Amino acid sequence: MKVIVFGLGNFGMSLALSLTETGNEVIGVDKQIDKINLIKDKISHAICLDSTNELAYDALPLKDADKVVVAIGENEGAAIITTAIIKKLSDVKIISRALSPIHDTVLEAMGIYSIIHPEQESADRLTKQINFKTTLENYQLDNNYTISEVKSKPEFHGRTLAQLNDIDKYHLNLVTIIRKREKTNLIGKKTIVKETIGLPAPDTVLFETDILVVFGENKDILRYCAG
Repeated sequence: MKVIVFGLGNFGMSLALSLTETGNEVIGVDKQIDKINLIKDKISHAICLDSTNELAYDALPLKDADKVVVAIGENEGAAIITTAIIKKLSDVKIISRALSPIHDTVLEAMGIYSIIHPEQESADRLTKQINFKTTLENYQLDNNYTISEVKSKPEFHGRTLAQLNDIDKYHLNLVTIIRKREKTNLIGKKTIVKETIGLPAPDTVLFETDILVVFGENKDILRYCAG
């Protein structure tokens, strides 16, 4: 998997090294040449550029990346601008570091829901989440078990849970279902929001756009996604 890490401070550098050690192609980006020199021989590529300059992105294979991590920690404004530029230029999945509650709010308003707080999360834990490349979101409980968001399979669509034996064969437990719903705000603008349906009942019908929240062993979740 190709991952671009913007910001090579303590957290960003640890993450870039950890992702490299687990077999990923990592491109590290920072505007300080001393940080580039520290890591350039330890990851696939290290590029010195100002990520707040949109023109500088011509030097990056942004559209070829599987995931981008905005790990900038010294400058909240630079982190927000970097995230906005990446979102403008590509549909790549963005994981962005938040430095304050306001930063959280801005990222959510931009449609970024993979938000990290390095003070609470280790680079090793985030590496494990990123490496589950076939799932949507993950919460790793330990080295063996994970709660993951996965797409509903085509053979599930239009059938009730009571009619399905397919989920059982993957040895996964269905926790809940996330569905998209159109919502109109106070000024009449329509947006699409995600809502959970609570505890699924046997007569719950699965739809094409459903996201299943499942619990199980890592190997079984990966088998579901690969099958």
